[in-house]
Amino acid sequence: MQRKLVQTKDNSFTLFVPELDEHYHSIHGALAEAEHIFIDAGLKPIEDRNSISILEIGFGSGLNACLTALYADAQGLNIFYQGLEKYPVLEEEWRALNYPSIINQPGVEQMMVNLHAAPWSEKTRLNSQFQLLKSQVDFREFRAEENTFDLIYFDAFAPSAQANLWSLAVFAEMYKSLKVGGRLVTYCVKGSVRRTMQEAGFTVEKIPGPPGKREMARALKLSEK
Repeated sequence: MQRKLVQTKDNSFTLFVPELDEHYHSIHGALAEAEHIFIDAGLKPIEDRNSISILEIGFGSGLNACLTALYADAQGLNIFYQGLEKYPVLEEEWRALNYPSIINQPGVEQMMVNLHAAPWSEKTRLNSQFQLLKSQVDFREFRAEENTFDLIYFDAFAPSAQANLWSLAVFAEMYKSLKVGGRLVTYCVKGSVRRTMQEAGFTVEKIPGPPGKREMARALKLSEK
């Protein structure tokens, strides 16, 4: 898969896939989008739990995982994080991303190295608060144990590019994998996507979106289906 480096409006970089005409993160601000959707709307509302299990659909550049690990360390959160990615980013690609200088926190550069250097299919403890499992798998083939995760970061490419990743079968699997009281957050608030999530069992709400997007979606698992 060919990828190109692109600078976004908050000066953070992202990757662009010409074949799909898709960016890994918002061109309105890669860092701003990741912080707003996944940390502010996803992780912070459940940070009072003793331990948190997170599933990321689209490990990609590692930005979402990096921000989560940094936040876990700063807040003393105990997090298990599983990231799914069919096409891992190459070393020369992730090393070209400017997240260490843009985030401007101690340990960011080493965390990015550790995230990408961690072996696939093995649980790896990156610090006292954060354990990582990377799985190289097609999202549609992923099967999780029921009631495993507290939170899902759904960061697949847009439905216009890969509609089969936003299917009822995929969201039904996501619903099954969440604990009751768990939630899924995503940038996509398209009506057909929200209806598909509802059909899978989710209660879906529209909440304010990141820069460049008026709204985003948060889907809640309120009971066993």
